[in-house]
Amino acid sequence: MGCYGGWLLRTVCLCFIPLGNTAVKVSISDPSVEVVQGDFVLLPCSFTTTTPLTRLNIIWTLTPFSSPMTPIQVIVYDHGQVIEDPSLLGRVGFTGIPWKADIFLNDTRGSDAGVYHCVVNNPPETGEQGIEELVLDVLVPPSLPVCQWEGVVEVGGRVTLSCSVAGGRPTPELQWHKMEPERITLPINMDHGDMSGWVQIANVSSQTSGLYRCSASNKLHTQSCYINLSVYTPAPAASTGILQGVLLSLSMSLLLTALVLLLAWLRRSGQDGRRRGASEESCYNEIRYTPSLMKRSFV
Repeated sequence: MGCYGGWLLRTVCLCFIPLGNTAVKVSISDPSVEVVQGDFVLLPCSFTTTTPLTRLNIIWTLTPFSSPMTPIQVIVYDHGQVIEDPSLLGRVGFTGIPWKADIFLNDTRGSDAGVYHCVVNNPPETGEQGIEELVLDVLVPPSLPVCQWEGVVEVGGRVTLSCSVAGGRPTPELQWHKMEPERITLPINMDHGDMSGWVQIANVSSQTSGLYRCSASNKLHTQSCYINLSVYTPAPAASTGILQGVLLSLSMSLLLTALVLLLAWLRRSGQDGRRRGASEESCYNEIRYTPSLMKRSFV
C-alpha cells in the first residue's frame, strides 16, 4: 500500500503542474520541395500542443527568391477564420485545419519560389512560438532564346553571334553549334549574372558560311533559335577598274554620237534655209519684171 500510495501521489502532483511553460512544437517533414511550374504542390507542416485549439493561430509567410526584400503573408488561420493574400486568392489553402498546418499551392508560378515559414501559436501556451521553414523551388523551362549577329560578313571580317533567354529555372545552359555543312560545337562566352552568351568568329572565310543554332537547356526542356550566316568575297580591285573603264568608254561614245547628230541637224537646217532663200528670190524677180512687160505691151 505504501508503494501504491506513493505512485498515486506522484500522479496527482503531475496533473497539477502548470502548463504555462509548455510550447507548441512545429515540424516539417521535407525542408526542400520542388515543383514544375503550373503543377500542384503540398507544403507540409505539423504541430503538437497540449492546449485546446479554440485560439489556434497559424501563419505562413514567403520570402521570394525574386524579391527577398519584400516578404509576403501567404495565408492565415486565426480563431476559425482563413485569410489569403490577395495575390494568391484561389491558389492557396489549408488541407487539414485545425489538426495540421499543411497548405497547398496550385497553378504554381516562378514567383512562388522562395523560403516559406510555418508559424503556429496556441494560447494560453506561453512558450516560444513554434516556427519552421522550407524551401520551395519552382522549376521553369527555358524561354525561347533570341539569336542575333553583328559584324562584317565578307572574307577576312569579324562576326559575333549572341544568344539570350528571358527566363528558366534552373538557369538554362547555352550552347552554340554550327549545324551545316558540318556540325561543330563552338566555345561560348557567358555574360556574368545574365542569361546570355556569345561567340566571336574572327577572320571569317567561305567555310564560315552555314546554319548556326543556339540551344538553351535545363532539366525540364530545350529551346533553340537559328542564324543562317552567308560570307561573301568582295570583287577584286582590277575588276572594279575595268568596269569603270567600260562605263567611261560608253559615256564618251554616247557623247560623240550626240555631237554627230547635233552637227548633222545643224547642217541640214542650214541647207533648208538656203533653199528657202533661193526660192523667195526667184519669186521676187518674177514679180519685179512683170510691170515692165506690161508697159511694153501698151507702147
